[in-house]
Order: sequence, then structure tokens, then C-alpha cells
Amino acid sequence: MGITTRAAVCRVPGQPWEITELELDDPKTNEIRIKFFAAGLCHSDDHIQKGDAPMRLPVVGGHEGAGIVEAVGPSVTRVKVGDHVTCSFIPACGKCRYCATGRQQLCDAGLNAAVGCFPDGTFRFHQGGEDFGGLCVLGTFSQYAVVHEYSVIKIPDEIGFDVAALVACGVPTGWGSAVRASGVRAGQTVVIYGTGGVGMNAVQGASLAGAKNVVVVDPVEFKRDQALSVFGATHAFATAKEAHDFVVETTWGELADVAIITVGILHDEVIANAIKVIGKSGQVTITAVGNGWINENPGMLIGYQRRIQGSIYGGCSPLVDVPALIGLYQAGKLKLDELITRRYKLDEINDGYQDMLDGKNIRGVIIHEH
Repeated sequence: MGITTRAAVCRVPGQPWEITELELDDPKTNEIRIKFFAAGLCHSDDHIQKGDAPMRLPVVGGHEGAGIVEAVGPSVTRVKVGDHVTCSFIPACGKCRYCATGRQQLCDAGLNAAVGCFPDGTFRFHQGGEDFGGLCVLGTFSQYAVVHEYSVIKIPDEIGFDVAALVACGVPTGWGSAVRASGVRAGQTVVIYGTGGVGMNAVQGASLAGAKNVVVVDPVEFKRDQALSVFGATHAFATAKEAHDFVVETTWGELADVAIITVGILHDEVIANAIKVIGKSGQVTITAVGNGWINENPGMLIGYQRRIQGSIYGGCSPLVDVPALIGLYQAGKLKLDELITRRYKLDEINDGYQDMLDGKNIRGVIIHEH
């Protein structure tokens, strides 16, 4: 039978998000239907809409979302009707080689993320006989969505859906970029390039891990101020050169231990700057999407034994780290409410993304109306 749902969709790269009504199938085996109350405006969705990243179209946007389980298909065991859940933009089966070795961010069940279909090649969103994928097989820019049970994590009922939505991607990706992928330790010097919805959580992660110097590079004054006054940065600069000069001075030439790239669009220059700012055995962690290339002479890496680490989900295992992050929030150690600069209606989604691109928001959130 199914239901109908309002959703923001992308049909053609470069066109604004379109609000339309779709048909949504009932959940099948191991699937659930979620009534979404909040969805985060992550830059990754904008990359899809702009055509910067490959994705089967048309697609329902959104991969950060939280809501209530409204229906379940056969054989579902992870959650039940009425549970409050947040999404995991990479599903975690808990059983494959990668999940079994504590690397749930690499779960084999993430195979269809760029296609937006379920493992059997079918779709749950439709309109006039046309199949619509869901971004990361989710589609949180819809009032309702059918997703695989591997893609959800139960959360405490008292957690707000707006902050819970952010823990689906931006928070663990940023926090994990510092704590998991980079292994930041007490007393270290960390430089973070870009402090949007992901980078600001890298700041929080480095600070919570005990880094002595948490140095932010961002051209937007508002974000630099927020990083310093709210999220734990110790120093903030508008340019990479200013940050580099400071790191040289404050470390007596030893340079930084870690550099984390969380800019909105990855480019060659930021990679080069990050390599140069780390010292012996330092690490550059790349958590960004774009066309940047590593153009440095290998000697830049060999002589100082520097390393470059790609990072997805910040190296977090969602079934472990998402509950841990919610626990840190409940304990008052992780700031989530402060990440949300503005809330939007679904009809305002294009305004929300423009605000993000204009540097006005750390994170915007869609609040679904029902």
C-alpha cells in the first residue's frame, strides 16, 4: 500500500532542491519506516546537488536525520515501533569483516550509498513510475523514509531530534577525525583547516582529547569566534600562513603533531599547507570532498616520516561511537545545541544551503512539519 511524503529532491545537478510529493513503499524484510522530525544540512548533500560528487539521480537528499520508528518489516531486530532513532550514513551490519574488527565505518553494507538503492537493487521512493534513490540509502529530507535497520541507531527518548540528527554524520565525522583517525593525545598541537559542521567537531574532539594547542584556520570571523569562545580552540587565524607562523613559534620549530582538513571543498593548496605544518612523524588527516591532489615531492613525507590519512566517518564505528557521543553530550562535555545556528522548514532548504555557503551557519537543521 505505502504512503505519500513530501521531500526535497535533486533531479538534475546544478538545479535547486525541489520540494515534491513522492510515493513511499512499505518496509520489506529487515527494513523500517521512520517518521523524521529533523534533518541536518550537511555539505555532502550540496556536493551532490552541485554535481561535484557522483550519484544516481533523481535522489531524495539528506543523510543526517532523526525521528521515530513508525513501522517495521519482517525480521527486524535492532529497533521496534516507537523507538527514537538517529541514522548512520554508513550502515553497520555488525557482522562483516570490517565490523567484526572494529571498523564499522567501512562496513560492506555501505556498497549502495552512491546508487541510493537497497541491496536487491530496488527503491522505495517513486513518482509517476520513476524510482528515486535516497542519499546514502536514507533520504532524510523527506518527512518519511524506508531504510534498512542497519542504518539506524536507537537513542534515548529525551534527546532532541535536532541534535540527534547531527550525530548521524557531522559530529562523529569531525570528532572522530581528531580522536579516532588522528589519535590526538594530551599535550599535542593540532591544526584544523575549516570549522563548519564537521570541522567544529574536530575542534571539540581535539580539545576533549587534551591537545595543548588547538589551532583553527578559517576565513570566516564568525566561525573563528565560535571555535574560540564555545568549542575549545586555543588559537584561530584567517590564513594558513598566520597559523603556520604561530605553530613554528609556539613549538620552537618542531611543528604540529596533527593537521586535520575539514574544509568545504578540498583543494591542492590546503593539502600542501597541512603537510608543511606538521613535524616529524606528524599526520595529515583528510576529511573533505573535492578535487584536491597531493602534489608534494615524496621527500616532504619521507624526510620527516610524515603520513597522510584519508578518513571516512572520522574513523568512528557508529554502533559504538554514536551512543558514546550522546553520552558525552548528556554529561555536558560535548556541545551539540551550540552547533545549530538556525532551523529551517523543508520549503526553506535552498535558503539553508545558501546560508551555509555564505559562512553564516555552523550547521543548519531542517525541522519537518507533520
